Amino acid sequence: MARSLDGLVLSPVADQAPGQVGTRTRFVYHEEDGLIRAEYEGGDVVRGYLVGTREGDRLDFRYVQLKRDGATSSGHCVSIVADLPDGRVRLEETWEWESQEGSGTSVVEQLPADVPSAV
Repeated sequence: MARSLDGLVLSPVADQAPGQVGTRTRFVYHEEDGLIRAEYEGGDVVRGYLVGTREGDRLDFRYVQLKRDGATSSGHCVSIVADLPDGRVRLEETWEWESQEGSGTSVVEQLPADVPSAV
């Protein structure tokens, strides 16, 4: 199993569609006894939260977010945790909106130590 996500800051490696998370979004993860949660913000997202579980290298969580235009949205995501060659963590995600149409895949990675974690 990959190391704990607790305290790690991750960001998408590419921008998604407008109004969704993107390279300026920062996720701060917390993990304890198989439970995971994260707060996120940046780009078009004013504030977002996710909560779920981890079994081995598989995360299963729900997310909800508030966008800059005042709209809220929510969905479900399953992620696979992997270690990168340089020791950072990568999440390979498959997500689906529950509050609107749409689904897809994305990749988020732990920020390198020399990249600011603030939004």
